[in-house]
Parts: sequence; C-alpha cells; structure tokens
Amino acid sequence: MQSDFFHGKNSDTWDSRQEAMVFLPRFARADAARHAPLPIADMADLFGVTHRTLHFYEEKRLIRAERLGTMRVYDAENIRRMAVICACREIGISLAAIQDLMEELSDVRTQDEADSLFQRALEARKREITADLSSINRQIQQIRTLIERTDVLAGVPVEHRPSISDLERRCLILMTEGFGGRDLAERLGMDMEALARLEDDLMEKLGASNRFQAAAKAVMIGILPH
Repeated sequence: MQSDFFHGKNSDTWDSRQEAMVFLPRFARADAARHAPLPIADMADLFGVTHRTLHFYEEKRLIRAERLGTMRVYDAENIRRMAVICACREIGISLAAIQDLMEELSDVRTQDEADSLFQRALEARKREITADLSSINRQIQQIRTLIERTDVLAGVPVEHRPSISDLERRCLILMTEGFGGRDLAERLGMDMEALARLEDDLMEKLGASNRFQAAAKAVMIGILPH
C-alpha cells in the first residue's frame, strides 16, 4: 500500500510524532502505528470512504492531514481518530455528537478515562435506539389496528373480499408503485382502451371512485401485501 518513500529518512520525523499520541478508546489502537504515515488514497481504502469524506472530516476538525514532501498523509493518531469516527457513524451517532466526543477525548489524561467516555457515548446511543424502537413498535401496532378497522370501515368484510384475476392483481401492484396512464398500459401489454376497461372493473369490484383509491383499498383489505 505505502510507498518506499515512507521508509526513508523522513520516517524519523513521523516516528517522533507518535510518541505524544492522545488517549483514544482502546479499540481504536488496532495496528494504527504500523500504517502510519498513511497517504490519503490508502486512508480512504482502509476505512472504505472517499477522499471527499476525509476532506469533510478535516473541515469539521475531526482529523488532520499533513504534508510529507508533496504527499498528503495522516499520522497514527489521526488514523486512530478516524477509527473512532467510523465506529460512531456505523451506529448512527450524529456528527455533532461525534464532534463533542472528540473534543472531550482531547482532554482526558488516562486510557481508562478515554474508554469510560466512549462507553458513555455508546450507552447514550443505545438509549436513543431503544427509544426509537419503542416508537416504531407503537406505530406498527397502530397501523395494524387501522388495517383491521379498515375492513369494517370500508364495508368489505375479510371473508367477502372481491376475487380478482392475476392481471388485475398485477395492475393494482403497478398502481401502488406509481405507474399510471400509458406507462401502466405498456407494463401490462395493452392499449389505453383496454386499460380503461380494466381500471373500471377494478374500481367497481373494490367500491372505489378512482384508481388511486382502488390501489389503496386493495392494500388495506388484504388483497395486496402491506
């Protein structure tokens, strides 16, 4: 990955910089030193991001690149910082929260403090996700209740659902996907006149006043999957 340039006289300068690394969460140590100094292309490959993403994090002062000759490179500390950033982003921690975390980490004086700080950030994110899941589950239950009520409100008991053909079912599915008019006719392999007759039949069967209502009603009463 790295050029032989990094193993020459300039590497001594970089080695001296590693001696004053700040404390970061323990997991972020993962072989960072052996990668440094890392040119931007290799940094992007290591973390599976684009150059633009790295520039963005630099603009937000989360990481910093320096120059080694004509090359833009990252030292071990910034590789480790990037490991923390990526871990946080993967679990949905906001950019603002990551900035706060990195700011707090810059002030810690021991490894235990750094690990404890990161642990608190993880616990906070876990509470957020748990709250989101609780909200999502409530919404799913409300949807289920509404669907059950729809059978009655729509005047179509479950046991009396209208029978539809495969072509009509395909038409309804395409309607729910947003197709209409000539695009819908082409998808079904028919002309506009035949499509109009098909839509009229569906609206009559479903007691709908237009094709959009027919498609929605088909989902609500269980003719189409939710």
